[in-house]
Amino acid sequence: MTMLTYTLLTDPAPLEASAAGRPPSTGTVYLVVTNTGQQAAFWSTITVQVPVGNGAGDLTPDFGKIKPKGEYGTWSGTLSSVSVQPGPQGSNAFQVTAPGGRASFAPGDHMALTLEVTVAPAAGLAVLKVTENTGRTRTGRLSSSVAAVSLVKTAAKEIPPPRDFRPDKAMLDGTDTLTLSWEGSDDFSYEILFPGGQRFIASNERSWSPAAADAPTRVTTYILVATSRSTPQRKHYLTTTVQVRNPVLETLTATTGIDTPWVQGATDATKGRVTFTGTGVEISNNSGGQSTVTADKADLTGLNTEWVQGKSADDGWISFPKEGVNVRRGSGHDWGSVFADKADLNGVNTGWVQGKSTDDGWISFPKDGLNVYRDGSRSWGNVAAEKADLNGVSTKWVQGRDDRDGWIDFSYYGVNVFRHDEGTKRWGVIGVNRIDHH
Repeated sequence: MTMLTYTLLTDPAPLEASAAGRPPSTGTVYLVVTNTGQQAAFWSTITVQVPVGNGAGDLTPDFGKIKPKGEYGTWSGTLSSVSVQPGPQGSNAFQVTAPGGRASFAPGDHMALTLEVTVAPAAGLAVLKVTENTGRTRTGRLSSSVAAVSLVKTAAKEIPPPRDFRPDKAMLDGTDTLTLSWEGSDDFSYEILFPGGQRFIASNERSWSPAAADAPTRVTTYILVATSRSTPQRKHYLTTTVQVRNPVLETLTATTGIDTPWVQGATDATKGRVTFTGTGVEISNNSGGQSTVTADKADLTGLNTEWVQGKSADDGWISFPKEGVNVRRGSGHDWGSVFADKADLNGVNTGWVQGKSTDDGWISFPKDGLNVYRDGSRSWGNVAAEKADLNGVSTKWVQGRDDRDGWIDFSYYGVNVFRHDEGTKRWGVIGVNRIDHH
């Protein structure tokens, strides 16, 4: 039976065996030595033999990679380091030697030996062999006693999949920088897929921001692909979606409709705006003022407007007062002209009417009737007609169509018939077929 008591602890507890294709599993083994007796024990050496190999009963596959250290603590709380040295070549053991070759191990004192190890790949129970060289007196005979202390190695657990793939902002404005983050093990390699590209992530990184050229311009879904380094290889896929407040779209097809308070151009030069009000549509320019609608053709049921003008500022224009329509020329208020092939009217109120040329005859409408003028002047003109059906004619004379025809004038006394004779008033002849009088 040993004079000292040995307790084995591990971190993590239990230790996890290493797995093929993954980084080696590591852990720390703590061997706590205490004196639980009623009197001091004197010790010279304590040797800890470690099972080395890849089997279920082995702690580690490589003894040379174990990192040992030791510490001694008294009942009063004083701590001091102790030297831990490898044992003889091939022994796979560590040995602790008491200061001065022999030292008292008082009741309540303790010693902690720490071994940082790479854990063997097979799960199972590993037993460490502890040999103490102790005695009851400072100078008496020492004896060797052996104790077995054990620990459990569990099979490697499945690597937990990555989680919590998230953007730092769910809605991006034009100047915002996007950062995607996630939680995951170093046992995975990571890449991020997005429309038009993919990016591989360094093994120690758990966040990524797209470069300016890859920044989202519309709603974008990112895919995190985590690939295990174990055999067989496993892949995990996580997705997250980012919204853009002012998205850029190549085309937009809406099969049911679009509900929006306004639509605006994409650049400063074309930021005209269409606003949908309760009564219709308002068109604004890039400064917020009322603007222009340009179209090849407008098919309307009705149009309410103060005026209509041609496309040029010098074109004629039409205004709509209560009384009817005003036709103006140029950009001023001078009266303009109406050109038409035909006018079908119920009535015309006008000061005069003229042919299309300024040399054409024209008609004015004084209060007492109708004046016919020639050549755009105020010289009397002629009325030409095939037939006239009149209730009465007031005239000084009547002549045939030719200048050489006879003519009739109407004097105070009656009717005079003249023949054509170089402007002289020579009596003419009345020719009749029959005279029937009472």
